[in-house]
Amino acid sequence: MKNEATVIDVHAESSSAMKGKAPLFGVAKSHTATGSGGYKRGVSIFDFLLRLAAIVAAAVAAATMFTSDETLPFFTQFLQFQAGYDDLPTFQFFVIAMSIVAGYLVLSLPFSVVTIVRPHAAAPRLLLLVLDTAVLVLNASAASSAAAIAYLAHSGNQNTNWLPICQQFGDFCQKTSGAVVSSFIAVVFFTILVVLSGVALKSH
Repeated sequence: MKNEATVIDVHAESSSAMKGKAPLFGVAKSHTATGSGGYKRGVSIFDFLLRLAAIVAAAVAAATMFTSDETLPFFTQFLQFQAGYDDLPTFQFFVIAMSIVAGYLVLSLPFSVVTIVRPHAAAPRLLLLVLDTAVLVLNASAASSAAAIAYLAHSGNQNTNWLPICQQFGDFCQKTSGAVVSSFIAVVFFTILVVLSGVALKSH
């Protein structure tokens, strides 16, 4: 009888010890998950703010280029020289591309909000990473091509006898140059967005 009592006591003691260790392990795991979720939520909030800033940059670039129009005053109304964005296919492509970029950024805001509400969800981040990379290429191509034309407008090309027109069309060149600068700012924002999405996915 004494041996049986001893066995029962040892079993009860080991069982209570296991019960005492279980809550400690559970608390440590919960604390780690909470800290990771807070970090990812902070990254998602920064992602949302960057998208808002990129929307402004892309919209300003498209609107500025779209309104770049200047007519030189002359003595008669029958002889006028006019410069507008629609005179150059590159600038037309720029307006269309930057409008697409701005529209995409607006549509991506709900997905960015989802990553804030559910910081551990990988699917929305992966979708944003793929789409951001594709739109980044479109943004960079539009900005680069428009920058080349703006450079020719400012400096010309002596080898091909292309004369600079910015001495005559100053307002036109100022607006187109401002649009190009704004588009490159959007490129910087997109690059940061892609890096943030990659970092957030790596931590999963």
